[in-house]
Amino acid sequence: MTFLDMLGAAERQNQSLLCVGLDPDPAKFPAHMKGDASRIYDFCAAIVEATADTVIAFKPQIAYFAAHRAEDQLEKLMKHMRAVAPQVPVILDAKRGDIGSTAEQYAIEAFERYGADAVTLSPFMGFDSVQPYLKYEGKGAFLLCRTSNPGGDDLQNQRLASVDGQPLLYEHVARLAQGPWNLNGQLGLVVGATYPAEIERVRELAPTLPLLIPGVGAQGGDAVATIRAGYRRQGDATTGPVIVNSSRAILYASSGDDFAAAARREALRTRNVLEAARG
Repeated sequence: MTFLDMLGAAERQNQSLLCVGLDPDPAKFPAHMKGDASRIYDFCAAIVEATADTVIAFKPQIAYFAAHRAEDQLEKLMKHMRAVAPQVPVILDAKRGDIGSTAEQYAIEAFERYGADAVTLSPFMGFDSVQPYLKYEGKGAFLLCRTSNPGGDDLQNQRLASVDGQPLLYEHVARLAQGPWNLNGQLGLVVGATYPAEIERVRELAPTLPLLIPGVGAQGGDAVATIRAGYRRQGDATTGPVIVNSSRAILYASSGDDFAAAARREALRTRNVLEAARG
């Protein structure tokens, strides 16, 4: 199955638009694990097992593993997710962006070493920095477009000189992803839940692309406004998929031994809010 096939299947099977972000911070682990980086796999595996039937995707953030020399635990976790939740696609949140020859190596890392179904990328070095990922048939690639952090304004909200008027940079990225860069239908866009008006604008420019939307939960994004701005369907079919990510609010719903059960409760609550918003 392609990434998009898996995404649609997970949405239908789990009745969910929720993505659980796996950002393991040992300093925030429950007391019996707290501060122990060797327990990253154990913590994340418990979260995955508790939420596997509530999500449309999982999104491990590679920096949280690499910072603790836990790449081997990430590899183990990727295999575990395949075993316990084969229906759920995995998006490796790496935000890579480099010249073509280096991008080829990063693509090997994402799709061959870790076996991810999709990866996040920075598009700001141009198409040749994205193209190596598109050589992997059926894999997905999400381009940073309008991110949830306040500093995104520094570049993404700047106007460009263009034959098409003066689009904002994020609008230009959305047009490229919907159009000439999307050679095999593999691209999606990252847009932040903290900017619902911009989500709506991106959806207007990229009506069919999957949108990965971080920022719900701890970052303060409004789940209902996010769905209304970005989700589109025709009849019973999703025509504009959204993947709404929540990380810290779910991972650290409890600091006790019941952390996995608490994560499940928060995941179910968020899933139900998203489902109600799309109707």
